Amino acid sequence: MTEPSHYQTANLVKNLPIILSVGDTSFLDYKNIKVKREEYGPTGNGGNGLILHTSLAVDPDCGQPLGILWEKVWKREKLEKGKKNKRTRTFYEKESYKWVEAIKNIPEFLQERKSIKLPKVIHVFDREGDISEVFEEVQNLEKAGLLVRATHNRSLEDAQNYLWGYVQKQPVQFSFQLDISPHETRKKRTGVFEVRFCPVKLRSPDRLKESDGFNVYAVYATEINVPEGEYPISWMLLTTEKVESISSAKTILRWYSYRWLIEEYHKILKSGCQVESYRLAGNSMEVLLGFLTTISADLLRMTYLHRTQPESPADEIFTSVQIKVLKAKSLSRKKPKSVDTIKDAIEAIARLGGYLEHRRKTPIGITVLWRGWLELMSLCEGWELRETF
Repeated sequence: MTEPSHYQTANLVKNLPIILSVGDTSFLDYKNIKVKREEYGPTGNGGNGLILHTSLAVDPDCGQPLGILWEKVWKREKLEKGKKNKRTRTFYEKESYKWVEAIKNIPEFLQERKSIKLPKVIHVFDREGDISEVFEEVQNLEKAGLLVRATHNRSLEDAQNYLWGYVQKQPVQFSFQLDISPHETRKKRTGVFEVRFCPVKLRSPDRLKESDGFNVYAVYATEINVPEGEYPISWMLLTTEKVESISSAKTILRWYSYRWLIEEYHKILKSGCQVESYRLAGNSMEVLLGFLTTISADLLRMTYLHRTQPESPADEIFTSVQIKVLKAKSLSRKKPKSVDTIKDAIEAIARLGGYLEHRRKTPIGITVLWRGWLELMSLCEGWELRETF
């Protein structure tokens, strides 16, 4: 069910020389389902459900989400109590293989579209993707790159230095300010960060017999002058892209900041589309996920453009049929409204979802947009049937 959505994404990226593929995993909990529980698996903390890994295409210049490049859903197998896995699994049998699997599959998918010149795909991962096999796979591909937040204090080529210690010895190249949002353990504040960057060669582990190590660049941003009682924030980023200037280091930091889009996507899937509220057998749920993930990607792109380009023409993201339907619904109102811009169209969709205009100061919520989008799709189907017959 996601194939049409993936081809739409391919069409959006076909003219870009570089795209970012932001990857992350989400756990979908269906522990309250009593029937056919065997079609789900453990998700940790007593949960029972499915695991979803998504690769989201992002424009590297402006951070606009372009859709889903690749997605995988699976369940964990349950182990019998008191028994351990009797054999050691190979890397290809482990869940962590998903990171390499995405890197392998995305160029293959894009190459299926003969009209598309294969862009360079920079994979952006959080700390879970800091795996030697990931570096090895990217190194073996011609049009692939990597940007990952380091989690391991890896040994460097000379075996006498380690990643963190070596990079911390490098001179500070520049600093910047960043508004830090509040969290359970921290208050809202404006942080000042110092940035260091340098090339490093990571030693490969013994299990990768044919690898000679990985040449990458480290970009290390660390907070200074932290208020008393607060912990400093830092990011150690590793990338296969050249970082030889302040400008290129800022680009790497900006690219990594786009990771919030995949988190927002999963939030829309859970809070807006309410993916965990359905009560279906596991196999049926996987089919429904194809539908819901496509809508979540559409809603992510719409809300992003609503924030960043509200006055852009509506036809940049909406089809001619969708615009015709929204205009027709608007004309049926006592006070017709235009749907010429993205802002107009989003507000029209929100009204279909029950948005109350007398509360115009209230932000349009994702649940309202979700309901409106479903209603719009239904109306568009009727419109197309009318024009066909």
